[in-house]
Amino acid sequence: MSAVPTKTIVARSLLRGTEAVEADTGQSFPRHMHETFGIGLIRRGAQRSASGRGPVEAGAGDVITVNPGEIHDGLPIGDHGRAWHMLYLETDLVSEACRDVSDQKFSEAEFSDPVIRNTAIASDFARVYGIITGRLAAADETYIMAAEEWLLETCATLLLRRAATPGVPASVRHARALIDDDPAVAVSLADLAEASGLSRYQILRAFTQATGLTPHAYIIQRRLSMARRLIREGTPLAEAAATSGFSDQSHMTRLFARFFGFSPGALAASL
Repeated sequence: MSAVPTKTIVARSLLRGTEAVEADTGQSFPRHMHETFGIGLIRRGAQRSASGRGPVEAGAGDVITVNPGEIHDGLPIGDHGRAWHMLYLETDLVSEACRDVSDQKFSEAEFSDPVIRNTAIASDFARVYGIITGRLAAADETYIMAAEEWLLETCATLLLRRAATPGVPASVRHARALIDDDPAVAVSLADLAEASGLSRYQILRAFTQATGLTPHAYIIQRRLSMARRLIREGTPLAEAAATSGFSDQSHMTRLFARFFGFSPGALAASL
């Protein structure tokens, strides 16, 4: 286990629909997902990740990306951890930008490359991260416009129209819908089996193969996403925990730290 202390900050973001996170950590993150697009810059060290687009490694100066719902993890390479700055972009924000750059032809897109080695792209990200967090210059309309320009250019150059993917089996879709309809509601394997028309073991195997997560792990991720969204909307932490299906606020906090590297309180303080 790495002895590198974890330091993670959820920075105040000046651009609507974005969340800014910076970390310097030796923590290993288990398989998880986000509801948002993520793009960031490794500032120090290196990490290995099992992304939805295959295993990758990224080091200092590399730009890293993740798509909504993409199952990924993150492990430091070496004994000194790694540091990064990340921007998480709400899907509505990206969809609006994609419609603009495609002349209304499409709104659904995805990052095709989990690691981008391009000094100009890295430099642009670092500059815009400073603008969005208010560190590079005063937050006047001119600088916010620069951030919006970066978003449009990013969508035009780094995002590709989402290609058709093999369909998820109907049995798994029915089981997943039972969870997605209200992640806070307690469901059992028997409930998922009944919804899918399979046995408990069959739905366990089929669900894991189709989504990359067991049903229990998927429920946890959906509850975390729900809590994260509620907190960003200003919901008090204890209420967000209860509404999202966690046993209490401490339970939610432990899982935030395990999967995201920061606490719900740090997220609330950044708003």
